[in-house]
Amino acid sequence: MSNPTAAILVIGNEILSGRTQDANVQFLAQRLGALGIAVREVRVIPDVAETIVGTVNELRARFDHLFTTGGIGPTHDDITSACVADAFGVPWEPHADSMQALARLFPDGQFNAARQRMATLPRGAIPIPNSVSVAPGFTIGNVHVMAGVPRIMRAMFDALEPELGRFEPVRMVAVHADRLGEGSLAAGLEAIQHAHPTLDLGSYPYERPDGRRGVALVAKGTDATALASAHDSIRTLIEDLGHVPVEGEPAP
Repeated sequence: MSNPTAAILVIGNEILSGRTQDANVQFLAQRLGALGIAVREVRVIPDVAETIVGTVNELRARFDHLFTTGGIGPTHDDITSACVADAFGVPWEPHADSMQALARLFPDGQFNAARQRMATLPRGAIPIPNSVSVAPGFTIGNVHVMAGVPRIMRAMFDALEPELGRFEPVRMVAVHADRLGEGSLAAGLEAIQHAHPTLDLGSYPYERPDGRRGVALVAKGTDATALASAHDSIRTLIEDLGHVPVEGEPAP
């Protein structure tokens, strides 16, 4: 049985405009990879209802899991939750336990309609606890909806992680060499990829402030035997090109 796959959907005009830098994708990809859930696609889309509904429906049909970040706060442009309800064809309605939990945070009269939006979920959704600010994320079907604020998103993921299961982890091997150029290794790397179709291979040039330049070759996958074979082939390729292979990523 193959490992589950995932997509990450980043929702927010502020990301697309450059006003805010996304800090969630790397965290999610690394944590999911450790669980053996391979991230196969990342999308960034605006706070536009039709776009959110269409993209959620597309990605949830193509992948085992869809993780969304952003758009579940109290303001008018926080429309992700309502859009996910539309995508599943269910009502967007107050969630009683979440309403009660949030209401306890605010003095009388201050749990207003805007704040109540954060406890309004698609019917049938399972809340994802939020130890930072209480307002929940939620799971419905194979879609996991989380906050865009990094520390809140991370708290939500910590709560969600035990529900995702553990599979063969995605492992990585890396070898680099100074003064190695991508043009000289392209054909050899392609041959290694063809020989190991279950792995993801890549070459990543680097240039350091002290003048060091070169390329790091990276292989990722869940098949430990294939990784070991690819690792040996990568080292041999570098040596055949007249360079010294060095284990791991190059130092900063």
